[in-house]
Amino acid sequence: MLTHFQRHVSCQLLRTRAYSVVAPEIANFVSPSPTPFPKKNLIGLPLKDLENELANVKGAKKYTALQLWQSMYKQGVQSLDQVTNLSKDLRTELQTHYTIHYGRVELDKLAADMTRKFLIGFNTHQEPGAIVETVLIPESKRATLCVSSQIGCSLKCSFCHTGTQKLLRGLTAAEVVGQYMIAAHRSGDFHLCQDTKRTVSNIVFMGQGEPLYNWRHVSKAIQVLTDPQGLGLSKSKITVSTSGVVPLIPKIATELGVSLAISLHATNNDLRNVLVPLNKTFPIELLLETCMEYTRLMGKNTRRITFEYVMLDGVNDSLAEARALVRLLKQLPAHVNLIPFNPWPGSGYTSSKPERIEQFAKIVVLGGIHCTVRRPRGQDIMAACGQLKSNMSQNKGEVV
Repeated sequence: MLTHFQRHVSCQLLRTRAYSVVAPEIANFVSPSPTPFPKKNLIGLPLKDLENELANVKGAKKYTALQLWQSMYKQGVQSLDQVTNLSKDLRTELQTHYTIHYGRVELDKLAADMTRKFLIGFNTHQEPGAIVETVLIPESKRATLCVSSQIGCSLKCSFCHTGTQKLLRGLTAAEVVGQYMIAAHRSGDFHLCQDTKRTVSNIVFMGQGEPLYNWRHVSKAIQVLTDPQGLGLSKSKITVSTSGVVPLIPKIATELGVSLAISLHATNNDLRNVLVPLNKTFPIELLLETCMEYTRLMGKNTRRITFEYVMLDGVNDSLAEARALVRLLKQLPAHVNLIPFNPWPGSGYTSSKPERIEQFAKIVVLGGIHCTVRRPRGQDIMAACGQLKSNMSQNKGEVV
């Protein structure tokens, strides 16, 4: 397939330039706003924004913002009362106008395999549907936190349970960072010390929503998460997954410098149009061309792009499709992550058989492409994206 679109490179470059015109429109899109809190939340503000916010606060000094920032993100304080390196008068002044709020844990479930799933609500008294899922996945040498970027999703990928939930709004930077702060606190990661190994070591934007359709807040949240004067997470340990919002993929390299994952799931446009309807706007050829551009822009910091491929029995799991996948990706620094489908009621799909997944993976590896099979996690707590929230909402009689 790559050779096919390389023969049409001039056409593709024209299309890429056309899509680049709409990139600012997508990046600056403002989804419906959350119901405001009575006080402004200081979580989620990059350090520079926090400095600007406190510039006119009575009693604040030039260094106050950094003191507060490090109290929030290195010590993990959850109340302005706990910022004891600020004077009592200043703390009182700050409490008049500001708060530190991560969100409220509505549910915290631990699976037999130690996968931990949170339902986190944001001002649900005024906005009952403002609940997202966050999943902490432990491994032998690390733990990965899967965070959400939107409440619901507009993309309607046919195999994804979140696609059955209407898009309510994008999350704020505070609500994205808040998911990490909750998981880090409950994992015992605070206080952060230079020589202390943290439990929550990796973050993937693979939860509910399309991160690139919430660019402004997701990019701001990543600034906070990676700031070396605060949480200091390595950019190499943060991955943004997209269904293929082509115009903004280069900005992941130029503005964030984090890792990229692509929800691919098919090797031809006809099938991907069904599984990932966004493909009708940004087809495979253009998507892979943009992945090459991402790699070029990352330069010496480039890392393998993860291509997620959900294994659906009799749909996209033939051995011919495995060979087609190799042809598609052979000119990219690619890592294929095969994902056994995590079933949910009414999906209409079943997971490929283990032996077929093994055969598929073998062909990909023999084709010279790194490949892993994701082990199903947390099935006893409905850990697949969107399942637990839908189940909770249905029990309450809500429409999702």
